[in-house]
Amino acid sequence: MLDNLRFIFFPSGFEKYGYLGVTLRDDSEYNDALYPLVLAMDYEAKPKWCPRWFLRFLHVYGNDRSIVRVRNWKLHILFKKLTKGIMFIDWKTKWYDYDLRISVNAPQHLQDLADDIEYGFANRGRQEELVRDIRMIDPDAPIIWGSIKRLEEQLNKLLDG
Repeated sequence: MLDNLRFIFFPSGFEKYGYLGVTLRDDSEYNDALYPLVLAMDYEAKPKWCPRWFLRFLHVYGNDRSIVRVRNWKLHILFKKLTKGIMFIDWKTKWYDYDLRISVNAPQHLQDLADDIEYGFANRGRQEELVRDIRMIDPDAPIIWGSIKRLEEQLNKLLDG
């Protein structure tokens, strides 16, 4: 009970956007990647006249702080109507630290933003991995960032030659 009241009226960090279903730790390395998406979703989902504490209240007592459970159908329906059904479903990494997967219920432009964040995060992560491998073989090798294919070719030349 007290934890729910603290969440509603005195959120800390990303809990301010907790009504979207987002769960991020303040010390997570993925915050910088996901923060623009959370802000864009908040901008789309929150009506201008509605305070966030009320949306968090509906999320707690209508949705039971869950993306699948419903505690009170009337509050749940009001919550869905106010937020236009926009929800941050999940984020995870798969296989590698840089293989970020984001799931959201949102309009197409927010889906596109999530896809671009996934692609950019994966692209930068793969480039960093290739540069690390190149530096292990040749610490003085010139590095030109921007293309995974070019870095893979450079690594293969170092491995073959």
